[in-house]
Amino acid sequence: MRGIWFIFGGLSLLAALIGAVLPLLPTVPFLLLAAFCFARSSQRAHDWLTQHPRLGPPIKDWNEKGAIRKPAKIAATVCIAASPILTYFLDVPLWAYITQLAVLCCVMLFIWTRPNG
Repeated sequence: MRGIWFIFGGLSLLAALIGAVLPLLPTVPFLLLAAFCFARSSQRAHDWLTQHPRLGPPIKDWNEKGAIRKPAKIAATVCIAASPILTYFLDVPLWAYITQLAVLCCVMLFIWTRPNG
């Protein structure tokens, strides 16, 4: 099982790194998932990730306080606001558009009710 957890941790870390470059793919949730998977597979990989100067602080903020840093909240807000605008031009059914808006509103509510990191 440790090997499977390690593979999922690596894939999650890869998704987080891609998300750091692509604006619509979240980074921190994949970092948290990678930390979770590495904690079950490799203490060395977990320690490296949580102590990394760039990748570690969001994980520590979440683990210690359930916090999200304000720049991350702002970036998430911009990306989430862009999503329904882009979807509007894709000619999706009205029910799908309304569902998307409802889900995104719930996500925004969750993000902005977390403490600042």
